[in-house]
Amino acid sequence: MDEIDERQTRVADYLDDKLQTERDLDSLDALLANIRNQHGLLKQQLQDAQRDLHEAKQASHDHQELLQERARSFKSAQADIDRRLIVIAESETSDEAVPRFESILDTLQRLDVANAYVALLKDVDALSKEAQSQLQTSNEAALEPYKQLRSLHTRLILLQDDAEGAAPQLLYHVNKITQALRTQILYAFSSDLEKMLKKIGWPTPKATLPSHLQDEWEAAVGKLLDLQMPELEGMEYSTGSGNKIKLPAVLFPLEVLVQPLEMRFRYHFEGDKPTNRIDKPEYFLSHVTTLLNDYSGFVVDFMQPVLLRQLRGTDLALNPVYIDATSAFITALLPMLRTKIGSLLPKVAGQPQLLSHLMHEVMSFDATIREEWRYDGGYGIEGWKGLSWEFLVQADWFGRWLRVEKDFALARYQSIVDAPDFGDLDYESVDPKATKPTKGAIRVNDLLETITDRYRPLKSFSQKLRFVIDIQIAIFDKLHERLQSNLEAYLTMTTSFGRAVGGVTKEEQERLQGVEGLERLCKTYGSADYLEKAMRNWSDDEFFLDIWEELQDRARRASNIGDMTVADVAERTSSAVGLDGDGGALFDETAGWYSRLRIRSEKIITDTLNSNVREALRPYRHINPWATLTGPSASANANLSPTAELDPLLTHLTSTLGFLSRALAPAPLRRIARAALNTISTVLWDNVLSRHRFSTAGAAQLVADLAAICRVVDSSVGPGVAEAGLRKCLEGAQLVGLQVKGGKSQTKSQAKSKSAEDNDGEDWDAWGGEGEEALHDEEYPQAPNVAQEELGLWEVEKRLFADNQRAREVLEALGIEILSETEARNVLRSRIELAG
Repeated sequence: MDEIDERQTRVADYLDDKLQTERDLDSLDALLANIRNQHGLLKQQLQDAQRDLHEAKQASHDHQELLQERARSFKSAQADIDRRLIVIAESETSDEAVPRFESILDTLQRLDVANAYVALLKDVDALSKEAQSQLQTSNEAALEPYKQLRSLHTRLILLQDDAEGAAPQLLYHVNKITQALRTQILYAFSSDLEKMLKKIGWPTPKATLPSHLQDEWEAAVGKLLDLQMPELEGMEYSTGSGNKIKLPAVLFPLEVLVQPLEMRFRYHFEGDKPTNRIDKPEYFLSHVTTLLNDYSGFVVDFMQPVLLRQLRGTDLALNPVYIDATSAFITALLPMLRTKIGSLLPKVAGQPQLLSHLMHEVMSFDATIREEWRYDGGYGIEGWKGLSWEFLVQADWFGRWLRVEKDFALARYQSIVDAPDFGDLDYESVDPKATKPTKGAIRVNDLLETITDRYRPLKSFSQKLRFVIDIQIAIFDKLHERLQSNLEAYLTMTTSFGRAVGGVTKEEQERLQGVEGLERLCKTYGSADYLEKAMRNWSDDEFFLDIWEELQDRARRASNIGDMTVADVAERTSSAVGLDGDGGALFDETAGWYSRLRIRSEKIITDTLNSNVREALRPYRHINPWATLTGPSASANANLSPTAELDPLLTHLTSTLGFLSRALAPAPLRRIARAALNTISTVLWDNVLSRHRFSTAGAAQLVADLAAICRVVDSSVGPGVAEAGLRKCLEGAQLVGLQVKGGKSQTKSQAKSKSAEDNDGEDWDAWGGEGEEALHDEEYPQAPNVAQEELGLWEVEKRLFADNQRAREVLEALGIEILSETEARNVLRSRIELAG
């Protein structure tokens, strides 16, 4: 009932919504038609939903029946399996039957494997017997069954690896049979080639191959190559884990050729023969290079064509150690050298000089083989690392050899240090205009360059880095400590506290204050400068650049470099290790220490010279004749002698700058001289020009004294240096020494009074008077043309004290550039004519 009421309510609401006005009644037919259409659609949807529901119910029913049928089938099959397990395993339950059934299957599997083993062994035995039977008739025919057996053995090795070593006994048996057959065939083929070699008189250096034996030669060599081909194709030799490598194989034909040469080698270099000397490894190494020179022509002429024909089209054709006859010949000669060096090393291990000599001879031999014979060992771009690398790295002899080289270098360094002329400046070995190092510094540098040459052939980066850090940088550090201690000792002896503690006498102190002390300082400065430049040059050397680039690359990829951390390496070499960018070099840290020592030494030289200059100027700055001096006219000033109290300074500058000019390069000499001149200028300005008054003669004497200083300095340092250093004093002396040419405004009576007071025959014209008109001219004259007339005292005084603009103009006219207007006025007031 409620549903009917709700429906009626909804219908009423719908009609109220659609029929709200009288006009809506006109659309009643359309509204009814729309309702009928919607009713039809809803009825159709209801029918479709009922049909889908029926189909879904039917599918669910069918699926349920299928699952029930499968469950019944599974239960039936499980019951059948359980029944069969009970019958087979004689067990009442499946849980008991399963282990017994698995045991039976394991037995069957082992039986199957054993059957396969037996079949395999049967095949191996058949191939071995076939090859041996063929050897009785034709050596070539034995190759085919051997290759099959070899291929079978190779497959077993691969399967053995995949099976994690499941059948070691089988593999051992097959390998034993394969190697035995290989030995038989190799012996037969080698015998054929040996017979061939006897026919041509091998191993005489002039052996040649006649044309009628060409086919026999090619057949004998070709059979050996065919025998070895499976081994070569399956062989891998390259840098393996760590520092271990597999060496390239010696080609069988070359091994036969080398056998008589090896016998000759052993005859000469084993036993008690005179050529077998442990102190002359160059004997047996040069013997091998002689063999290469004597027999490489034969190998290239007669072995090379066969190698090209046999190996063309294979992967081996890309490897020079096989396809190139000379490289293959070298590969065949190297084993006897490895044996000889390996037996010799233990004998010289306890004798440092012999061990060092042996390793350097081996490295020299390696370089010869690489550079002259272009042998790369088959490693391509990486190149052949050499016999020295094999023993130093693989046989772990590097540590002992490094200790020997380090002990030798330190002993040589100590002998250099202990030499009586270690600290003498060397004036002959460097450019005359360069800073002079000590003989000891030059010898230490030569020692370190010799060390570089000794390990330059090494191929291992870590070994080269160890030499740099453990030997070269270590010796640099030792010498730096010595130079530093010498500098500290000098400072101790020249300070009051150090003299009191060290017991330095007054005579020793005086010597240290003179040339002797400067020489000690120059020894430290020159050595530090020389070695710093040497290290900078080394950093630009291609050898050390390669080490630096490799170091940077490894430092960016790993936290350790060999047995050292990146931080440890950076501390000893350069702080830029491991950082991005192009800056940095291998000897940055060490060169930096020497640079700081050089700078400190130069500063001490400068301070010492400045102190001595002040002391030498003490008598001069205490005199005061400048206002009372009288003398000849200004034209005679050029002939004035220096003041006697200036002699200590002139003597000191002559000796010290004369020595420094020989010991130092021009650049540091000028820096030190300029510092000393600045001290002289300061002392003279503060104690002479700024303190005393000057007459014309007194100013002329000061100019003469400054000129004497300039002559002494310029004679040692070079022209122009003294004038630049004393420019302020020279300009002050120029200003205070101006000639009296211009008249100051005053009355005639004042002029006559002045003339009477002089009482020395001078008249007003001597003062530069220009007549009555000039005396009454109260205006400042205009700036004269400097090129045409020289300014006088009164003219300069008027313009200098007028205003700053005129002061700057007159100073410029006089060529004065250093003095300011204030300084110029203060100096000019020092003239006694202007004192009032």
